[in-house]
Amino acid sequence: MFEALSNENLQIYWWIIISLLGGFLVFLLFVQGGQTLIDKLSDNEEEKTVIINIIGHKWEFTFTTLVVFGGAFFASFPLFYSTSFGGAYWVWYAILFAFIVQAVSYEYRKKKNNFLGHKTFEAFLKFNGFVAPFLLGVAVSTFFTGSQFSIHKDNIVKLNSNVEAIISQWQTPWHGLEALWTTEHLAFLQNILLGLAVLVLARLNALLYIRKMTNEPNILQKVNKCIPRHSILFLVLFLVWFVRLLLIDGFAINPATQKVFMQSHKYFDNLTDLPLTLFILLAGLTALLYGLYKANFKADEKAIWFTAAGTILAVIALFFMAGFNHTPYYPSTYDLQSSISIANSSSSRFTLIVMAYVSLMVPFVLAYIIWAWRAMDAKKIDQKELEEELEKY
Repeated sequence: MFEALSNENLQIYWWIIISLLGGFLVFLLFVQGGQTLIDKLSDNEEEKTVIINIIGHKWEFTFTTLVVFGGAFFASFPLFYSTSFGGAYWVWYAILFAFIVQAVSYEYRKKKNNFLGHKTFEAFLKFNGFVAPFLLGVAVSTFFTGSQFSIHKDNIVKLNSNVEAIISQWQTPWHGLEALWTTEHLAFLQNILLGLAVLVLARLNALLYIRKMTNEPNILQKVNKCIPRHSILFLVLFLVWFVRLLLIDGFAINPATQKVFMQSHKYFDNLTDLPLTLFILLAGLTALLYGLYKANFKADEKAIWFTAAGTILAVIALFFMAGFNHTPYYPSTYDLQSSISIANSSSSRFTLIVMAYVSLMVPFVLAYIIWAWRAMDAKKIDQKELEEELEKY
């Protein structure tokens, strides 16, 4: 089946898979968003435990999706993986550390003889909650603003040195953290805006999910007060980022020469040139806005499913804008010709075909996740429910 596809179509197929995983990952960051709200939504230890258990039952989904996302990128586009993870490693170290302390915190927060104390692990959860969504948003923004690296594929023949370091070299000593303050074309502002937008969106989805999953009156009262403020803040941050994205010069590839150059309004052109991408984006934004309407004006518990669908679709559309229509999805501001595209960074045809067959298992995994999710959400979580539960976070 996949053998009949051209190499270009296999690359497109895998970019679609990457985009889909990215969309689910951004939605599942509501777990991280909820961790930043633990103190804000509770007045005592019992309410705090309710909140932690509501979001804690889903933390493994987020972590697993992050691992699968990274693994899929490694298998399908290894040049990006080696360049970004091997060059911008301070950013990825921070993200990885944040997820490690999250896993440890859920495991040991309520353990007996916990010598660090439960407040230490709650601080770890908050660290993960703020750092992971923000830095992941910044990392995705660099798909549009670029990073400072160079690639020399010809140097792979120098086998007496580290191959990864020879092929791709990061050109700043900050190894990815420069995305937060690089002043070229105000790229740092664009990166920070998306980082903050992802963080606020994670908190917003967490608020909607917590409202769906508990009957605790004090928690619900605080949630209802927070939702309007987070809705407005997210819309402002995202719209400023997105409008500016449509107006700035973007990175483009000349299909005849394969040379990378700067093109005015490149990402706006990507929307107009790719009707399907525009449709997915509009569908995502419509679902997101409708979910916010139901959350703010109807107090509808099901609003989370509309914002979830909107989040996933909008992220998919952004990935399409970054990778399709002769666009390098990981551009280099140091050397334009080192920019990475789906065409020049993919695995061999054999690897793409083998992994494509493996990807056919995704629907079965997704079906299991849906089943497990519904089973865990069958009952709302409150203090009475937790008293009857043997294992809790």
